[in-house]
Amino acid sequence: CGTWVKNGGGSRSGAATGLRATNPGMLLVNYSSSSEEEEGPAGEGPRRRAEGAVGGTEVQCQRLPVPESVMGMFKELEEELDDSVQHDGRIRSFPHQRGNWSTLVYLEYYPEVEFVELIDLLLTHLQMHKLPMARLAEFHISLSQTVVLRYHWINIFVESLKEKMTSFDRFYCVSDKVKIYINQENTRTFLGLEVSAGSSYLQEVVNEVDKSMKEFDLKTYYKKPSFHISVAWCLGDVTAELEKHQQELQAIVDRFENGAKILRMFADQVRCKTGNKIFSFPLR
Repeated sequence: CGTWVKNGGGSRSGAATGLRATNPGMLLVNYSSSSEEEEGPAGEGPRRRAEGAVGGTEVQCQRLPVPESVMGMFKELEEELDDSVQHDGRIRSFPHQRGNWSTLVYLEYYPEVEFVELIDLLLTHLQMHKLPMARLAEFHISLSQTVVLRYHWINIFVESLKEKMTSFDRFYCVSDKVKIYINQENTRTFLGLEVSAGSSYLQEVVNEVDKSMKEFDLKTYYKKPSFHISVAWCLGDVTAELEKHQQELQAIVDRFENGAKILRMFADQVRCKTGNKIFSFPLR
């Protein structure tokens, strides 16, 4: 949200009225503006009496409409109301406050059609055991925790990340190990594919991201992260039930045709999403 600056010294009026003379012989003088307002009949708003008008004709003052361009100047800063119904029952990890922007650093994964088919096979198997989960619409590997960034820090934070990402080359990683995850609030359970190759290079990237986080006193990433792609989710803590079928799910992944190819991710850029803004940092 924007920052409002209050002028020092209070407000000044265009008219100085009611001045008391310190000398009894002096006259009390009222300084009036070129026009004076009077309250009109109910619903008509204030009327303005223009000096010099013939017979003191009263001219009704009308409010000019505010241009749409002005009304929309700070639209991106407007506060959004929390409504879990609009988000399939999901709730925020932290309360929303005006000027606080939810921020995440990650690697975007662009799946092939076969990848989505594999996920649907996994979800169909779980559905047979009465464990329904919803497939995610987008896929990524997190390189940070979700943190709260103040709006006026965004540009500086982004520049810090950009500088630190310039030293990294593009690389591959493979996510082919089925694993069950749950969020810190224990309100959502996730089905994920853990990285089995490329995690050491991911850790190097995270180390640099953590440096930017520390510059703003934000939470760094987990000490021993499990890099993964979340592919599906459901409400509540059902980790115990899902883990009973983990080996079965892994067998489906291992048998899937061209699995080694579609589960290999090419990382050519790091992204940072803060609020409704997305910043990309190309790798060498």
